[in-house]
Order: sequence, then structure tokens, then C-alpha cells
Amino acid sequence: MGLAISNKTLDKYFRFLRRLDNNSKKRLIIKLTESMETDFKDPSNLKSMYGAWEDTKDSDEIITQIHNSRVNKRETEQF
Repeated sequence: MGLAISNKTLDKYFRFLRRLDNNSKKRLIIKLTESMETDFKDPSNLKSMYGAWEDTKDSDEIITQIHNSRVNKRETEQF
């Protein structure tokens, strides 16, 4: 997924880019077109969105490991 920008930002880029000569504009169009993703992934393929957790530890060991890895910072920053 790419970076999405607002229409206002796009307009600012366009005001700058419209000053380019036609050859530069064509090369920029080609580069932008080539950079677009061409292989569309079907969003209805739910199998690609889930999987099973694979581990040799039992659930209690995993929970203990998660709790032990937490950082509890009691100190507050002074202003």
C-alpha cells in the first residue's frame, strides 16, 4: 500500500510540475505508471488473512512470556 496524500497537496505538486517541458512530463508519466502495482489481489480471499500460531510452548508459558516482556515505567517526566 502506498502513501495517500490530499488533493490540496496534489495541487501543490501539480503547480510545480506543470512548468516542466513536455518531454519531462511524458517521462514522469511513464515512471509513475510503471510504479503502480499491476497485480491486483482479490480482497475476498479470506484464507490469506488468517493463520495458526505455531509454537511448542503451551498457552500459560506464552502468557507468562508476554507479561515478563512488558515494560512498566513508573517514573514521570519533569516539565
